[in-house]
Amino acid sequence: MKIAIVCYPTFGGSGVVATELGLELARRGHEIHFITYRQPVRLALLNSKVHYHEVNVPEYPLFHYQPYELALSSKLVDMVKLYKIELMHVHYAIPHAYAGYMAKQMLKAEGIKIPMVTTLHGTDITLVGNHPVYKPAVTFSINKSDIVTSVSQSLKDDTLRLFNVKREIHVIPNFIELDKIRNESQISCHRSVMAKKEERIVTHISNFRRVKRIPDIIKIFYKIQQKIPAKLMMVGDGPEKSRAEQLCKELGIQDKVIFFGNSNEIDQILSYSDLFLLPSETESFGLAALEAMAWSVPVISSNSGGLPEVNFDGVSGYLSNVGDIDGMAENALKILSDDTTLAKFRESSLSVAQQFDIKNILPLYEELYHKAINNSKCEK
Repeated sequence: MKIAIVCYPTFGGSGVVATELGLELARRGHEIHFITYRQPVRLALLNSKVHYHEVNVPEYPLFHYQPYELALSSKLVDMVKLYKIELMHVHYAIPHAYAGYMAKQMLKAEGIKIPMVTTLHGTDITLVGNHPVYKPAVTFSINKSDIVTSVSQSLKDDTLRLFNVKREIHVIPNFIELDKIRNESQISCHRSVMAKKEERIVTHISNFRRVKRIPDIIKIFYKIQQKIPAKLMMVGDGPEKSRAEQLCKELGIQDKVIFFGNSNEIDQILSYSDLFLLPSETESFGLAALEAMAWSVPVISSNSGGLPEVNFDGVSGYLSNVGDIDGMAENALKILSDDTTLAKFRESSLSVAQQFDIKNILPLYEELYHKAINNSKCEK
């Protein structure tokens, strides 16, 4: 199949999932065309099966905000005709599904039928998409998609609750590429760079938005380090970072917390981590937790959104109510205080992660692609 993938080219989960999905599809022989305004961060290598097409939005003084949707839909039309693309897979309802629908209509006027698969990832539904300004367009775009998927049952339920959706929504969870997970012997840095031998390494990775409850992470770690020697690795950047740094100073633990900022060394950091913290207000899925589990790192998380669908309570870690700092710290210490218990949770975390290996998930997408293409051919 020749497939166009539209996504945000950023560090966020949806962009990572879309990029890794496209690369694995290419390995399976499909021709993949990434169409976005910048090369995705994980799209390191292009080959005969992987192509990248940049969407340029020309500056024009009449527009206060440049019309990206218009430029994207026009680019989609051009690329579909030039490369004879058979299917569009757009990630994020807004603005990609909206632009994809406009592209479909323009192509239809020229006698070209192309189906569109829309994957819902989270904030495109629960935050941005539910805003009164965007809600009608998002509802329209979802209903005009040929096939709709969501990354968790929780997100599907939210979509059906918040929008008047008439399309069936298929739940296809996010995934991990376990073949990419390396042994510690292949990691370039040394654990001693981050912590002493006797210290446990606790890690958090996110975009440091309020929904991640960054202060809770600092407070949970504060209670952990009171009981056992530990270091906290904070990976990422965002509006809550300064507040977190200040809180570390107020609690007197600034020497036990390392702020890495956005990093391309996530695998190295996770390979030496003993525990992952994700006390978010909500998560549509919890991809960061899955990435940690793929490195045999147990997870302490909230029980909100899609997190219970990936972090199995008492198996890969523990779940607690949002804001339950004491409970999360107590559960963290249950795992970290004893080497035998930690080893058991490490093994179980990897076992759970294996269920989400891309080799198990990708065929679910391929099946829907074939269905969409066949349905499109049958339309009069």
